[in-house]
Amino acid sequence: MVDLNSQYQRLKESIDLEIQGVLDSSNFINGIQVTSFAKDLARYNNCGFVQTCANGTDALQIAMMTLGYKPGDEVIVPSFTYIATVEVIALLGLRPVFVDADPNTFNIDVKKIEEVITKKTIGIVPVHLYGQCANMEEIMKISKKHGISIIEDTAQAIGAEYTFENGNVAKAGTMGDIGITSFFPSKNLGCYGDGGAMFTNDELIFNKFRMISTHGQSKKYIHDLIGVNSRLDTIQAAILSVKLKELDDFAKRRNAVATKYDNAFQNIEQIDIPFRSVNSTHVFHQYTIKLHSDDRDHFRNYLLSNSIPSMVYYPIPVHLQKAYKDFGYKKGDFPITEKLCSQIISLPIHTEMVGSHQDYIIETIKTYFK
Repeated sequence: MVDLNSQYQRLKESIDLEIQGVLDSSNFINGIQVTSFAKDLARYNNCGFVQTCANGTDALQIAMMTLGYKPGDEVIVPSFTYIATVEVIALLGLRPVFVDADPNTFNIDVKKIEEVITKKTIGIVPVHLYGQCANMEEIMKISKKHGISIIEDTAQAIGAEYTFENGNVAKAGTMGDIGITSFFPSKNLGCYGDGGAMFTNDELIFNKFRMISTHGQSKKYIHDLIGVNSRLDTIQAAILSVKLKELDDFAKRRNAVATKYDNAFQNIEQIDIPFRSVNSTHVFHQYTIKLHSDDRDHFRNYLLSNSIPSMVYYPIPVHLQKAYKDFGYKKGDFPITEKLCSQIISLPIHTEMVGSHQDYIIETIKTYFK
């Protein structure tokens, strides 16, 4: 699905040099590379502040702690998302309130958000799934109207740009009160271990990020808040500093692969190629097609028999997972999400995709649908 080794080999000289610099300094925790990378990422995102942390799930938790979400508060989330989005809500004693997916973009259906807002609603977490921004224009209008906060989950869409009706352009993760991301190795901007970050334009929020992520301390041994221990280590920051310079090129390479797939599959009636929103660029963390048939396993087995990997993100919706049954949702509550979970499949896409490899994938799939 991804080729991290080939990408490393291409960037090896710069990455090795940065890693060696950390080893020479031996400042493995909170080295200058961490601060430097955070500032560079803020500059890239054109946002005020970035605070790094240990992983994307921690970033979500710290964001909710920063905004003062309390047990019993309700947080609106898409029903079609990775488990971490909801996991943190449950861990903090909050209540997840699901909204079905848009059948085209697979992101949260903005037309259904206001239906679930109550007096207990404290926030909304739009997830920019597969590399494309959710409809932030409408989400921000709803947020302002009802006085609820926005935490953007941009773990799959870092670098994507959203264009508003007035022509203003903003990076994914910088439009809400807080944006979060993950630097898991397979992400578009991935390190060689775990890592994450929070974005904001509010200095007060940024200062709380810093405190909460370091045991709630305002200065060493002075703890003003209940916090956690969540840090991006210096070696990972050094690696990310190299890869950040390549992020736009990564998106360009992924888009080239996606366009080639699009052109190959657009006339196959049994496939829906990814929808491209007019308001958002797409950085193609995943290239996900929708099959008109529910016989996805047969198709996956066919690909596997021809040495082609594939993935399903995600086969079981969160509201039907055993761990979340106590929130009271049942099969049939979110028909679009449930249908997508049975129809979607992601094909290999990465920055080092070799033309002959992709040609083989395309021809093999075309043969299946003849």
